[in-house]
Amino acid sequence: MVNAFDSGLAARTNEDDVVTQHDKPVVIVGAGVIGLSIGWLIAEAGLRVVILERGVAGRGTSWLAAGMLAADAEIGFEEMDVYRLSRESLRRWSLFASKLSDASGVDLDLRTEETLAVADDPDSAEALRRVYQFQVEEGLDVQWLDGQEALEVEPFLAPRLAGAVLSRNDRQVDNRALVNALVEAFGRAGGELREKSVVDEVVPGRGPSVVLSDGEHVEAAVVVLAAGAWSQRIRGVPREAVGVRPVKGQMVQLEMIPPFGLSHVIRGPHAYLAPKSDGRLLVGATSEEMGFDTSVTAGGLYEILEGAWEIVPGIYDLPIVDQWAGLRPASTDHRPLLGKAAENVIVATGHYRHGILLTPITAEEITKLVLEGETSPWIAPFSPSRLVMDS
Repeated sequence: MVNAFDSGLAARTNEDDVVTQHDKPVVIVGAGVIGLSIGWLIAEAGLRVVILERGVAGRGTSWLAAGMLAADAEIGFEEMDVYRLSRESLRRWSLFASKLSDASGVDLDLRTEETLAVADDPDSAEALRRVYQFQVEEGLDVQWLDGQEALEVEPFLAPRLAGAVLSRNDRQVDNRALVNALVEAFGRAGGELREKSVVDEVVPGRGPSVVLSDGEHVEAAVVVLAAGAWSQRIRGVPREAVGVRPVKGQMVQLEMIPPFGLSHVIRGPHAYLAPKSDGRLLVGATSEEMGFDTSVTAGGLYEILEGAWEIVPGIYDLPIVDQWAGLRPASTDHRPLLGKAAENVIVATGHYRHGILLTPITAEEITKLVLEGETSPWIAPFSPSRLVMDS
């Protein structure tokens, strides 16, 4: 007989052994925005869902992000499958945000101002021009601006920029509001959130389970591993299928004080700036291969503040409110890991820089996989099996 995952939980309601299997919850490991959003949608579909979180829900990488939804601005020459996934997720963001706000009562502050990628010298302008030409060839809604034109769009830019690209479709969201909304919506949908629950092992099989650090076994119908950079530390799933590593990113939070009032997300050669409606200005971010080290360093802060000051000099007098380092989950090929990893075990990790952007499409397509047993064409290219075969 086929297992619950392979046929889809919803499709098995008439099978003889469904009462036992179907009464078991879908267990999700990890309560970042990926795990929470999957849990919320599955709970809304009427299934029991338990989310196990090693710390406090949403207070890891998801809380420490900048909330940029920059599919077009971040397009890469060799990442077209990731771009297509990102662009589709961006298309879904408006409806996803509306549904989540209704379900939670939380405003996500989804902002529609465009992204400005800027160049501060001739070399960076040449590099930006190559990206712009590639964007045009791909049919993106972008516009090349000279320095004066860029100032007309965003007056707080440096006065002598070498050029800029306006990406009209890009957006941003308050990622901390997103976390709060998902926690609330998940609870309202009947989901069970267990914080301070460290998972040591996932046991695949026809009746999968997870083993906590205190020895407790939690039985499941399906296990979804969405533990971000910590996914590979959990035993039981083939390491190749959860081949992620942490990439450290340091960030600074400034307070915008009038008359300073940046409106657009600005991306420069060495830093980005993301203004929030509550007056926060997020400036980041480094990219460091430092394992699980989350220390904030003088060199890291200097690097991002200097890079930000070169393109938006008005930050010089703004007060520093906070600083931190987060850990992005990066796979060996920097592409997400989405799909079946073992019998009745699904992974949803490896989103690297795009976790907030890819939340809607990941949640919707992984939910479909759990409920119907279908791997959609959207996530098929990101199957963990690609890493197993390459190993």
